[in-house]
Amino acid sequence: MKMASGRRPEHQAPPEVFYNEEEARKYTSNSRMIQIQQELTERAVEMLNLPEDTPCYLLDLGCGSGLSGEFLTDQDHVWVGMDISSSMLDVAQEREVEGDLLLSDMGQGMCFRPGTFDGVISISAIQWLCNADKKSHNPPKRLYKFFSTLYACMARGARAVLQLYPENSDQLELITTQAMKAGFSGGVVVDFPNSTRAKKFFLVLFAGGTMTKLPKALGTDDRVHQAHFTDIRERGKGKTRKSVKKSRDWIMEKKERRRRQGKDVRPDSRYTGRKRSNKF
Repeated sequence: MKMASGRRPEHQAPPEVFYNEEEARKYTSNSRMIQIQQELTERAVEMLNLPEDTPCYLLDLGCGSGLSGEFLTDQDHVWVGMDISSSMLDVAQEREVEGDLLLSDMGQGMCFRPGTFDGVISISAIQWLCNADKKSHNPPKRLYKFFSTLYACMARGARAVLQLYPENSDQLELITTQAMKAGFSGGVVVDFPNSTRAKKFFLVLFAGGTMTKLPKALGTDDRVHQAHFTDIRERGKGKTRKSVKKSRDWIMEKKERRRRQGKDVRPDSRYTGRKRSNKF
């Protein structure tokens, strides 16, 4: 979560250090944090589009003290929680959450059998992988390792919904690019894009199967707040040259690139890229 001071937690210390025993207990006892976590989890599960009245096997990445897991349990799902903070997991055990807990660094990849999970959620965790907290850390490589092993452990056609707080458009581009390289299709859904406080980013990923539409963003009817991408192997196929600058294709590519970055872009129309006549 963002701190009230505006200083991002991931800029203060590595996650396993920042979420020490004191911070873990403070986070778990904060009623406002609990409410936000539950709302974000409910929204993420909604976008998973799971079959109704059917218990599913889910993975909660960055599960912390199990606040999201409690919601999954209430929905009759079976879940596994994964986190890098031993203090957070200690609190989760004290609270006797019903999910299985695993102490692990997401940047080192998943250790599950292929096709294990029916769905994956993550609340406010993925942006931590963009930091190089150690000399050995290379953010693009860690993100690719994370996404490629995540893809492998998901059932074909399953979804992952990863809520995140991107620091800027470059960071969002980095994350989505590595997800594409790993084989995912999907895109970014931005809820309440015109609100500073309520604005939320969700990376919605599809692990194989038929490409489906992204969930509709809340707080707007404008589709520009749903930025799509597809497997990079399909994107590069047959691509031999760049579009001519200022041409319609060039403009459309630029607009799509800005959408993937989560930026506001004017809707496409039949006038997009049309050359204007000279004025006299």
